Amino acid sequence: SVGGTIWTVNTSGYTEKKLINGSSEYVVKTVKGKFYKGTQRFYEKYYSLLLPENEDDRHKVTTVYRHKKGAETLEKIVRYANKIGIKHISVYAFSTENWKRTEEEVGALMLLFQNYLDDYSKRADTENIKVKILGNIHGLSDRMQKSIEKCMERTKDNTGITFNILLNYGGRDEIVKGVQKIAEKVKNNELKVEDINEEIISNSLYTAGQPDPDIMIRTSGELRLSNFLLWQIAYSEFIFIDKNWPDFSEEDIDEAIKVYQKRNKRMGS
Repeated sequence: SVGGTIWTVNTSGYTEKKLINGSSEYVVKTVKGKFYKGTQRFYEKYYSLLLPENEDDRHKVTTVYRHKKGAETLEKIVRYANKIGIKHISVYAFSTENWKRTEEEVGALMLLFQNYLDDYSKRADTENIKVKILGNIHGLSDRMQKSIEKCMERTKDNTGITFNILLNYGGRDEIVKGVQKIAEKVKNNELKVEDINEEIISNSLYTAGQPDPDIMIRTSGELRLSNFLLWQIAYSEFIFIDKNWPDFSEEDIDEAIKVYQKRNKRMGS
């Protein structure tokens, strides 16, 4: 996508009642329907937060510099999200449509991504962050694939936030590849057509095993999805922010979640 950032949040049953000096008095509804009261920080461990790529159109600087500044902001946000207990966050680093950009820009971006992964994996490991690369990895260079494998292997056992980097990713492409996996199982008599359901489809996607997002937040004033997590955001609440990604801050995360908690999520009811 070009020119906006999308976030999503999974609240997993938390209901906000009152915010007091950075802490909240809350009621938690568990899966079994039991309720618990208490006072804790505004955020709890079952939040999920995802975001895709953006491009800062306001700053009159080079494209590569913009992406570097965006990477710095992203690392700051991921660190903060991990600190407050958010469990999933994703960035749309490079889409399947981005190959249409100039050869010079694509080459610079790929070099930036590779160097970033090689360098960031060390810091992520130190901060207990699990890094996952989601997308058509086999469509990337051998050197990039090695950097990806090394980064994921180094951080795979970390128990903090899961940081998904969507690289060479497209929502439609993800669904097509998921359907192909299912078709192959049917062909090999491993699965019956009548047994195909939403769970099987979800488990055939790159995000298998991760929760669907509750909130989609997009920056830079853009109002489109840009082929981002089309299956996963079916019931997400949308929040649009007229601010460029390099200017995005920890306070913007706080505010977005507060806005979400005031909404009535009916899930079709």
